[in-house]
Amino acid sequence: MSGGNFNYDQYKIGQIADQVEHLILTNMDEIKDEYGYMNGHFYSDATIEKFNEAVRYLRIAQIYAQRIDWLVSADDGEDSFLKRLKEDLREIGK
Repeated sequence: MSGGNFNYDQYKIGQIADQVEHLILTNMDEIKDEYGYMNGHFYSDATIEKFNEAVRYLRIAQIYAQRIDWLVSADDGEDSFLKRLKEDLREIGK
């Protein structure tokens, strides 16, 4: 079985990270939506820095959930779990 132990909820973590990245990218967006509200929230640089940290932690959490999911679902053994976890986390650092 290809994962599924966590009902594929690890992908929800990735979606949250994507949404936070969108908030970062549109933070200073002055374009108005169909209701006349600006798209941007205009958070401070300090807050946006915390959003960036959150994205990193969310991506790490998704990786851990994915790797554990594959291990407990018998898609990976312990050796491949440790190897793939290390490789995936290395990719985050790039």
